Amino acid sequence: MLTICACLPTLASSAGAEVPQATLLPSGRAVAPPSAPPAVKAMIEAANRISHRPYVWGGGHRAWSSRGYDCSGSVSYVMHAAGLLEAPLDSTGFMRWGGGGAGSWVRIYANREHVFAVIAGLRWDTSMTEDGDPSGPGWSEYMRSGNGFRLRHPLGLMQAVPLA
Repeated sequence: MLTICACLPTLASSAGAEVPQATLLPSGRAVAPPSAPPAVKAMIEAANRISHRPYVWGGGHRAWSSRGYDCSGSVSYVMHAAGLLEAPLDSTGFMRWGGGGAGSWVRIYANREHVFAVIAGLRWDTSMTEDGDPSGPGWSEYMRSGNGFRLRHPLGLMQAVPLA
């Protein structure tokens, strides 16, 4: 069963401050808020580069550049572009990655079978996206249930140096 709730214009961070939300364009591309840290902007730019590539099981694990990506390959790709991940992880690896709980700009939802991210309020996922492409990585303004997922966040996000 798909659980969808309307997204909020801002996200509350763990410190209680509000974080501006990225904008999803009709083209399916996301635009980072101007105040986003460079690493978050790099994540969004990287995700836009591979958005709508086909879903390929194991895609993005042998090489960063792939003809298609699976869930963990696509999340790994954007974390790598932000300078936060050296090698791809599978969904189980993301269950232990970073810090526990929600981050203010980035949240990773992982279990043994699937992983997705919420980056500046937009969901980056390979399933249940609303961008008109049912296969492969894409953005959505709608959340899916986090039940059964371990919630993680990247450590060092504000100090991360995006890859050129």
